[in-house]
Amino acid sequence: MHTSYSSRRKIDPTKGARLGDGSLNDNDRVEIGPTQLAFGEWAAAGLILPDLERMRAFRHARLVKGVTDRDYGGILMFDPLNIRYATDSTNMQLWNTHNAFRACLICADGYMVVWDYKNAMFLSKFNALVREQRSGADLFYFDRGDKIDPAADKFANEVRDLINEHSGGNMRLGVDKIMLHGLHALQSLGFEVLGGEELTEKVRAVKGPDELNAMRCASLACELSVAEMEAAARAGVPRGNMSEDDIWAELHASNIRRGGDWIETRLLASGPRTNPWFQECGPRIVQNNEIVAFDTDLIGCYGICVDISRTWWIGDRKPRPDMIEAMKIGVEHINHNMNLLGPGVSLPELTRKSHRLPDRFQAQKYGCLMHGVGLCDEWPLVAYEDNFVEGAFDYVLEPGMCICVEALISCEDGDFSIKLEDQVIITETGFENITKYPFDPALMGEG
Repeated sequence: MHTSYSSRRKIDPTKGARLGDGSLNDNDRVEIGPTQLAFGEWAAAGLILPDLERMRAFRHARLVKGVTDRDYGGILMFDPLNIRYATDSTNMQLWNTHNAFRACLICADGYMVVWDYKNAMFLSKFNALVREQRSGADLFYFDRGDKIDPAADKFANEVRDLINEHSGGNMRLGVDKIMLHGLHALQSLGFEVLGGEELTEKVRAVKGPDELNAMRCASLACELSVAEMEAAARAGVPRGNMSEDDIWAELHASNIRRGGDWIETRLLASGPRTNPWFQECGPRIVQNNEIVAFDTDLIGCYGICVDISRTWWIGDRKPRPDMIEAMKIGVEHINHNMNLLGPGVSLPELTRKSHRLPDRFQAQKYGCLMHGVGLCDEWPLVAYEDNFVEGAFDYVLEPGMCICVEALISCEDGDFSIKLEDQVIITETGFENITKYPFDPALMGEG
């Protein structure tokens, strides 16, 4: 049967020129985004989609305000997640983390320029807030060899010209991460190079309404992916031939099917490999009647991080009483700490009032009580009392901040750990826990 070009070129033939999030309804578009599977699941759940143009404008305005509030001439970003925040565009994100070929400058008047891979400068053109696409920010040895210095000089001179034109020649420049040759070239031109991470982390910490809608969508997509991973594990493990890697691969595939980006770690372990925590998944065949624990660290739809943890008992027998006890302590830990959250609450207050784990779990408790989350794990960090550093995080929670609440219940020399984590939005009146994934009933003593 013949289908019209109009139908063939659309991502969703039932929609007009734009999808529900405002992006182009065009199969051949450059901009990446969620799949029809994800859109259908969000519609079934009654979720509100983000307005992407409005989200991008909100982020841009926060960055410009961050620049002007600090009396900087601009913020120069190399971190690919900061560039995603500023432009909502991506380019070989993981490769870019160790080969810094992208840069983005936002001047004090809001003028934004992206330096991209020389054959891919079209990748951010869907965003009208990006006023120019250039190339030449690749200042790493593999790419430039022994001619890095001339390349760095050329790049630094371009930055100076832009600052002169759009920031009145203000040479106070925030920079997040930069290769040494680039740093030296900027300094040789008279730039006062200042730590830009403080600006970008604080700007990113408070999310606007559309970012929060994007996070709720990403969270549901992640949890549906986790459910597919759990179903595969519960079906496969009893057969005796399913590895940790086999289970973890299910989450990767499900995330990509919904239009997610990547997973930052390999934090899934089984049985005795859950203790000590932070062993990454491998070829071990998961045995029936064992614990499986994981931390998603998942960069999902719209580039939003969904960082949740669950621990499952997989088998036909009941878990041991000490496992059930540890699970209940973990749930109590995150519930108590979560209920401390709200606007105006100080981070040191969270540390002081936090739930104290029994002594046997102290040595191997998690590295923090809570941390921020957005496009990845972000500022701020809430420390346990014994790791608290006076003055390091002397701030208060604000509406729109997003926090992950952690628990790791793990004995030294034990043969299992319980890992739990929920993701929370700070609201005007308290908090919203957007993590709906249930705790394992068997480990809760209910099975």
